[in-house]
Amino acid sequence: MSDAPELSARAEQILQSVVRAYIDTGEPVASQDISRLRRHHLSPASIRNVMAELADQGYLHQPHTSAGRVPTSKAYALYVRALAARRPAMSEVGRIREELSQSQTVEERVERSSQMLTGLSNGLGIAAAIPTSSQVLDQVELLLVGGTRVLMVVVTRDKMVRDQLLTLDEPIPQEELTAIRNYLNANFSGWRLSGIRAELRARLDQASADYGALLRKLILLYDKGLLETAPVAEFHMEGASNLVSFDFQITRDRLREMFRALEEKKRILHLLDRFLEPPLGEVVVQIGMAGEDPSLSPLSLIGISLTMPGGLTAKFAVIGPVRMDYERALAAVRNVGQAYLGLPS
Repeated sequence: MSDAPELSARAEQILQSVVRAYIDTGEPVASQDISRLRRHHLSPASIRNVMAELADQGYLHQPHTSAGRVPTSKAYALYVRALAARRPAMSEVGRIREELSQSQTVEERVERSSQMLTGLSNGLGIAAAIPTSSQVLDQVELLLVGGTRVLMVVVTRDKMVRDQLLTLDEPIPQEELTAIRNYLNANFSGWRLSGIRAELRARLDQASADYGALLRKLILLYDKGLLETAPVAEFHMEGASNLVSFDFQITRDRLREMFRALEEKKRILHLLDRFLEPPLGEVVVQIGMAGEDPSLSPLSLIGISLTMPGGLTAKFAVIGPVRMDYERALAAVRNVGQAYLGLPS
């Protein structure tokens, strides 16, 4: 988040109160509303003057002449800056970590993380695990599924599981597939996926004829894409119904466009890449997303990107209305992220 211009302590306190009141009610906030809070010890006239100055500085705008004031994106940015500086609640982090540790695979953890983000924020919870070329092989399994088709299952040290169906030009018996699997696991477990194929090709080129049929069959599998698994993000999104019930005050056509955009996995992954850039481990808040996609202008994104052991990037985010409960959503993202860092690999 970029730094907002300096405000006096009094002006910033009043602005914070205006933002909180607008988030709570969805109605323009008048000076009398802030005066009733009794925390500023100022008259409505003094508060009105401060709010007028905040409007001149671009923090507030007035929808109608007789209406109160409404926060701008600039006001939300200053509001969440103070919230983002808070430390995570370690008791909550421990509870989340304990629950996530019960998931045995990355897929299970990603799904549970998105569900927890949704429940904690009352927004749209998103979790993604994105593999990189530095993933490390744990083991491979090769299973004959009939004729010339072989199912290859690749398990990496970060507990991601990927499968791929290979179609060969000639059949290979299961006992030979088992021998090839044993060779691969014995020789390449612990290697980075990015380096295995190059090393395997070099070993095949240098091997003597004594290896016979095993190597010949291994070459067949190699040429058909053995261990050539493209990184695929594990992705889960939960809580669209939370947005359905919110009054965005936009036309039905625009609302339909917004939800259509949220249904596209590639677009959401692009948003995560676009906004959750380094530095890793820092909570990012994007107020409105019109610059990325006009249909997403009524929405804000709060997220964090983390580097995990074994060549995995984890991204967690909450998407909600611009008038969302930022305090709740920030805490959800920060606590889930902190909990994930302490999980056993």
